[in-house]
Amino acid sequence: MAAPAALPKSPDDPVSAVRSFNRFYTRQIGVLDEHLLNSRFSLTEMRVLYELAHRHGTTAADLCNDLGLDPGYLSRIVQRFEKEGLLARVRSSRDARQSNLSLTARGKRTFAPFEARSAEQMGQILARLGPAEQKRLLQAMTSIEGLLDPKACRSDSYVLRPHRPGDMGWVVHRHGVLYSQEYGYDERFESLVAEIVAHFVQHFDPNRDACWIAEKNGEIVGSIFLVKKSKTVAKLRLLLVEPSARGLGIGKRLIQECIRFARPAGYKKIVLWTQSELHAAHRLYEQAGFKLAGKKSHDSWGRKGLVAETWELKL
Repeated sequence: MAAPAALPKSPDDPVSAVRSFNRFYTRQIGVLDEHLLNSRFSLTEMRVLYELAHRHGTTAADLCNDLGLDPGYLSRIVQRFEKEGLLARVRSSRDARQSNLSLTARGKRTFAPFEARSAEQMGQILARLGPAEQKRLLQAMTSIEGLLDPKACRSDSYVLRPHRPGDMGWVVHRHGVLYSQEYGYDERFESLVAEIVAHFVQHFDPNRDACWIAEKNGEIVGSIFLVKKSKTVAKLRLLLVEPSARGLGIGKRLIQECIRFARPAGYKKIVLWTQSELHAAHRLYEQAGFKLAGKKSHDSWGRKGLVAETWELKL
């Protein structure tokens, strides 16, 4: 039999990093204790109690699917809880083969102090952090959950707001990172973005220029700029939507905000400069009414054979 592969030991290895975080976090919340919250219940048993206390009309199959439990293992837990008078079964009206599970009054009384103790424990952990640190922690936890299970965290809710200090650095950084990852552009593209945002800040006229920042779950996920090109022409620049937030309509909404701002600001036309390979952005421009006005080949940002495009929208 072949020897098992050695586990990665480098601290820079992502597998090692995740496993190290898991060990750290389980120590923080005390799940390594034989019985959670100084109770007679194991971690899995406490999780089953929690789900039963916070659900209405759940079945054993639901719990198996949602918690990833072996049906036989869950069956033994359910039988024990039922024997101790903590759980009741009622035949499901939707499927006679299934039973809805719920906590009895005794089960609720048994679980209540553990619920309070768990909340108190987490409150003590959070009390060590200031408000800003708590926000960073929650944002990081949301990011982890969203990356590992996008469907669980997917939400269409987001907000648009004006720019504020710190946003310009994000715009430069994320353009540099994403365009390198997705299109192979080198740091000279990031330099171009830095020049654009620096000019925006230095010459900002709130009556003629605007920037919108999209936020989702407290994190920036998109940006767009509208700047003065001439007295009657505005230029749309730096449209960006994070991969994690694409498909929510953010890009379309950002473009719409530019158009809404441009008309009362006195502009007669909006122009933009983009690259032919940015197909998703092209679809958004076309939907908003922009027309392709010109093309020009060029070699830039470490790439050869790029095709720059100019698009226009008459207001």
